[in-house]
Amino acid sequence: MKLVAIPKEKYDEYKLDAIFNCYKWDPQFLDNNTIAKHALVISEEEHRELKALTEKIDKETIEAEEFLNQNLKLAKPLALPKKIYNELKRMKNYDSNKHIRLMRYDFHPTIEGEWAVSEVNSDVPGGFAEASLLPQAAMNALGEDKYYHENFGDILANAIAQKVVKNGRIMMVHCTCYSDDRQVMQYLGDKLKNMGFNIIYGAADHLKFENNEAYSILDGNEGKIDGIVRFTPLEWLKDIKPKNWDGYFDTITPSCNHPVAIFAQTKRFPLVWDVLEKNNIDLSTWKELLPETIEVKAAKNREGFIYKPACGRVGEKISIKEACSDDEYKKILVDVKKHPKKYLAQKKFISKPLISEVGENFHVCLGSYTVDGKHGGYYARISNTPRIDSNAADIPVLIERSL
Repeated sequence: MKLVAIPKEKYDEYKLDAIFNCYKWDPQFLDNNTIAKHALVISEEEHRELKALTEKIDKETIEAEEFLNQNLKLAKPLALPKKIYNELKRMKNYDSNKHIRLMRYDFHPTIEGEWAVSEVNSDVPGGFAEASLLPQAAMNALGEDKYYHENFGDILANAIAQKVVKNGRIMMVHCTCYSDDRQVMQYLGDKLKNMGFNIIYGAADHLKFENNEAYSILDGNEGKIDGIVRFTPLEWLKDIKPKNWDGYFDTITPSCNHPVAIFAQTKRFPLVWDVLEKNNIDLSTWKELLPETIEVKAAKNREGFIYKPACGRVGEKISIKEACSDDEYKKILVDVKKHPKKYLAQKKFISKPLISEVGENFHVCLGSYTVDGKHGGYYARISNTPRIDSNAADIPVLIERSL
């Protein structure tokens, strides 16, 4: 794994290409540029290793969530929000063959020369265009043919096409007030539209459910929906309080993702591993890759643990001291003390930074997708701190051909 710089004289053109042709409409977070000046290059050997690990851990995740779905009492240690937990019993009709299951596992290189997985983005992983179009833009800028990439968008769109009726109507459910959410949905929506589907963009409350089927109530687009692509996180859905939010749990309308994703989405997922293993669910790959994860109270007086919010996203509120301001770090610790069930404690791994051509250190989070159990490509971000959060930059992932 290495960083390859986008030539300085081509970077501005590359950035414009990302904005106007790769759906990266908002290339900033506060004052930070979020389009990296490098490509992340992995070897074919690393690619094969990551692909195998990703599919193994995904198989374990799917078996675990389907078991928990049929044995809800065993899911109580997950401490899911009560409003969500009360709806889970509606999912007894879940059939994985009818829905599209999308996940992204976040891999990090460690100083021991191994991989650590920090979490699985099980519910609504993003990065669609960055994983699909940005690598080609980088290859164009680099002007070399020794690299190739996997097109995540093609893989996901084809999986959707296999489960949604031909030329059917698909609702792209997202928080319509956020441009960064819309750019994710617009990229995939345009792709599906070019495949013949009728695409509707709407918010969570633009759907109602009758006899477990989804119907649009959006003005001018009323009627039955043949597929749902949801980008509104499940825990946000309960807070938004659309009238029909519970219908997402038992709909038979093909969905990406179905709310069954909530079991692994919570970072407290490892706290049910013991009971899962007692019921013959294999979690050996998870145990190999994920650092020790325990209840907050169990970490008291133990060295080397950090705190993570159970429903956190984009690296928010993770107590990596060297990546936080003093004020932020203190606030996290106060919140952990007040709401221990909303957090977990995880053994800190030491991320191995990559060094740029001018000696800069960058920490990497390499997201590896699965679509219906098969590897689906990569989405990566880099940061000058070990915490990969909203300040991190998107970086295309290229695979270097073996000589």
